[in-house]
Amino acid sequence: MSSFLNAFDSTAPADRWRMTRDRLLGDDPLPFYAELRDHRPVLETPEVTLVTRFADCAEVLRRHDLFSVALYKTKQGTYWMAQDDTAEHQRQKSVMYAVLDREDVPGIRREAAYLAASALDAADGGPVDAIATLTRAVPVELVRRRFGFADAEPADMLEWSYWNQRDAFWNQPFDDAFVDDPTGVVARREAANVEMRSFLIDLVQRRTVALEAGRPVDDMATRLLRLSNSGAVRFDPAAVMLNLGGLLIGTVETTSHAVVNALEFLSRDPDRLAAARAAARAESDGALDALIFEALRFRPAFRFFFRRCERDTPLARGTDYERTIPSGKTVLAVTHAAMFDPAAFDGPDEFAPGRSPTNTFHFGLGLHECLGRAIGAAMIPEIVRSGLLLEDWRPAAVERRPGTVPHNWSWTWETPASDRPVCKQPA
Repeated sequence: MSSFLNAFDSTAPADRWRMTRDRLLGDDPLPFYAELRDHRPVLETPEVTLVTRFADCAEVLRRHDLFSVALYKTKQGTYWMAQDDTAEHQRQKSVMYAVLDREDVPGIRREAAYLAASALDAADGGPVDAIATLTRAVPVELVRRRFGFADAEPADMLEWSYWNQRDAFWNQPFDDAFVDDPTGVVARREAANVEMRSFLIDLVQRRTVALEAGRPVDDMATRLLRLSNSGAVRFDPAAVMLNLGGLLIGTVETTSHAVVNALEFLSRDPDRLAAARAAARAESDGALDALIFEALRFRPAFRFFFRRCERDTPLARGTDYERTIPSGKTVLAVTHAAMFDPAAFDGPDEFAPGRSPTNTFHFGLGLHECLGRAIGAAMIPEIVRSGLLLEDWRPAAVERRPGTVPHNWSWTWETPASDRPVCKQPA
């Protein structure tokens, strides 16, 4: 038996989740994960059960019939992502996949590169909070330009996005002991959604008038309204608004978190940082992307995904650690741990750019895999690149709250914009 598990077993059950959570969200959780994978791959506490091996995490995320997203329903209401394999889920997700045209992704990447470079040029060496100025600001501006939010205030969009993410991911029942004011977080999310809904009602009305007048605006709102008005598929204006809001909420915080984690990890090792800077200056995107997504294996935006067990379910069948997960139990698929499982990765502890992204959990897995996977895979590297091009970049420590979410990150640098590669505005 190892150090954590000795302490865990000698701790009162009521205190076990707290000590486990401290290790799960700590700065260096990899030794903790290895201990669990080796000695107790399914760890049970009164509040949650943790799963840490690759095969078991994959089963939890793929078996939506047994491990559901029911915990999202009180946060996201009727939104299809809070449903499992329903007709509405499949219909609305299919519509969104269709209108999030993959042919648009290269243009989105170029636009992200331009916006990131412009944000740092305007900052003129700092000091600057990179999260407010860059890692959140760039995805917000892309949402404004591409998804129909051109008339929204960026500060409002940040509020709408932040409080929805905060409530959904960091204000669940198993978080109650660690959140100062859980009901206050819910109230902030509800207030944000009242404001966002008011904006979206007005947006849909204006885009409808423009369509009827033969002067359509080329954005996501118009694409969805055209489809809605066609009657070809059941997708009413309420669904248009709900999905436009979902695009904002799903884009900003997750992109920011991934960018910060990748940059922070690369910066901790001089050799990795030098390789990343060389890749950032090269014309090919492949080497840079490989470095960034391997960095995110070590420091993912999400260390776990949570699900609710819908009926008594055996997990890890046929192994010496098989357990039956009881109905109603919250399960944490600790995918960060799973990405270091030697049963699924060669040399998992080695930093090895070029691993297949299809064997990672960066964008989730199964029915609830990230809708914007292709867009995120384009945006994230370009925002990271902008930081790597600051040769004398001096970042402070990242301030994170709640949990592992980046909140503030002060940067300074001296490299003038004229010494960095020119990034032209896309046509």
